Amino acid sequence: MNVADLNDAELAAHLAGIAGRILIDVRDAGVLTGKALGNAGDATANQFLCHALRAARPDDGLLSEEEKDDTARLAQSRVWIVDPVDGTREYGEKRSDWAVHVGLSVDGAATTGAVALPGLDGGIVLHTGAVKPLPAAASKPRFLVSRTRPAKEALAVCEALGGELVAMGSAGAKAMAVVRGEAEIYLHSGGQYEWDSCAPVAVAEAHGLHCSRIDGSPIRYNQADTYLPDLLICRPEYADRVLELVATLG
Repeated sequence: MNVADLNDAELAAHLAGIAGRILIDVRDAGVLTGKALGNAGDATANQFLCHALRAARPDDGLLSEEEKDDTARLAQSRVWIVDPVDGTREYGEKRSDWAVHVGLSVDGAATTGAVALPGLDGGIVLHTGAVKPLPAAASKPRFLVSRTRPAKEALAVCEALGGELVAMGSAGAKAMAVVRGEAEIYLHSGGQYEWDSCAPVAVAEAHGLHCSRIDGSPIRYNQADTYLPDLLICRPEYADRVLELVATLG
């Protein structure tokens, strides 16, 4: 395969898939466990993704969780935003709810991306170049929350809507669970960065989901401050009510 012939969505999916397979190989080697495994996976996948993106798209900027920030990206229209292992704890624990993010921001918007879920049986990659209809929603909304630190806004809104809580690991795994019809709402507050959501937001929006900050404002990328503490990804029929409840209950 000549990566020069791939469009942006195809490239993101191709690289996320390869990085996922690399991470599975590192995990299955059986040499490392826990935090050491997470650190090794981060470093190995990051090296591959950053080298590959610089080779395939040399004129674009790059922001990765695992590299020192090159602020030259701020002057660039196109910037790739990468999280080599989203959910390092889950990866180190050999769980399935972790992801690889390869996203592209154009003029501050998440336009293109891929999220690999290598821990699922056979591994899957969801991306903006292959969009499927959303599965049917459940009769009552399921809210994706952190395994260890559920957002208070999510707890309050879930109770107000008579919903159910679904605990899950990484941000990418949660966002893709909404895309895949395993939940209806992912409402997060309390701290994330651009690499945690750029690729998931691109994929979610391509599939017709609502994506915004929890005050309803647009999510912007390639900012000087990469801290991006909150987001809402949900089925469009829930967006207005959830935002209203966040404002009222918050």
